[in-house]
Amino acid sequence: MRIWFLCKVKYAKENEQGLLKNVTEQYLIDAVSFTEAEARIYDMLGSVIRGDFQVTNISKSNIVDVFFYDDIDIWHKCKITYVVADADSGKEKKVTQYMLVTAHDVKEAYDRIHESLSNMLVSFRVPDINESPIVEIFPYESEDEELLPPPPSNLKPIGEVKADQERREEIRAERDRMNSLQDSALAEEEENPPLNEAPDEEGQMAEETENDFPHDSEMDEEEDYSDQYQPGSEENK
Repeated sequence: MRIWFLCKVKYAKENEQGLLKNVTEQYLIDAVSFTEAEARIYDMLGSVIRGDFQVTNISKSNIVDVFFYDDIDIWHKCKITYVVADADSGKEKKVTQYMLVTAHDVKEAYDRIHESLSNMLVSFRVPDINESPIVEIFPYESEDEELLPPPPSNLKPIGEVKADQERREEIRAERDRMNSLQDSALAEEEENPPLNEAPDEEGQMAEETENDFPHDSEMDEEEDYSDQYQPGSEENK
């Protein structure tokens, strides 16, 4: 389904007296975004309008389809209404759409819109037809692809973006799994410390107690020292 954008263009137009007068004209252009609509309208009018021009406004149009007859370039806006059954509730629902058709007058526009919609499967009404201020319509064609602005360098195809996201999620999941294993190992070591690293308080106390008392060799030395000459003993008398 086409998406139509209404573009208002301001420029200096030469009138019948040869004088330049600032005018604002409306153009309808087929595009997929506002950016593309702006690029296309500047390209399309660059070779048509002499001098500088400015796109003053771009808005999405409520036009759903256009029908061109090459005998006239006056566009008429037609209001189309029909009734359809709602898929969920089954109740009838009124649908209103707007279409454009070229014609010399309102009556011819009425006949041509019926002719253009003759293949519709539901009956419709055309309650309103007005001459449109739109000057020209630019439908999208395959040869217009070269007019599209190149995508920004920082954008990637959606397939590559999804692949990158999947890779990042896998790396994040693996990192979380490794962190969980490390946390579990540390918790287990804190609950059950190795025996060779446990503090041996009894051994330390035994060692300190042993160091506080003299060894047998020291006792022997003291005993040997008592057998030596003592002043005032009987041997000296």
